[in-house]
This record gives sequence, C-alpha cells and structure tokens, in this order.
Amino acid sequence: MLFFRSEEHVQRWCDSQGLPARPLVTLEQLWHLSVTWYGQTGLTLESRRPRPDEMVGIFDAIGLRGPFWDPTSDAFGRTS
Repeated sequence: MLFFRSEEHVQRWCDSQGLPARPLVTLEQLWHLSVTWYGQTGLTLESRRPRPDEMVGIFDAIGLRGPFWDPTSDAFGRTS
C-alpha cells in the first residue's frame, strides 16, 4: 500500500514506474474498511475472512464499486 498526497501525485508516480493507475481509496474509506472488515473479532481465533457477498456489501457501503472491487468478477483486483 502506498500513500499519496493527491491523485496528481499518484498519476506521476504511476507514469514514472510505467504502471497503470489503480482505483484509489481515501484514508476515510480505508479506516471504514478496516473497522468493518475486522470488526470486533479481528484478533480472535473465531476471526474469518468475509464471504464474497459480504465483501461486496462492505465495499459498496464505503463507495468502492465496480469490477475491481467485486470478488465475484473476473476483473477483481484488476483495472483492465
């Protein structure tokens, strides 16, 4: 995970590395994602990864939408 000051900085870094830009996540979205994903059982033996349908709901609730964020899509984690 890399942190950038702005979308412009992201694009400059991607260009300099010859990489495509990926969907961006704000710090607020990242905070909500971590709190929701790990919840109250994140550090217990009962902890489990959310199921794909739960992931879709979590991502959607914080504004992360599209094939990149859909674990049931062939494009999950890819932008093209």
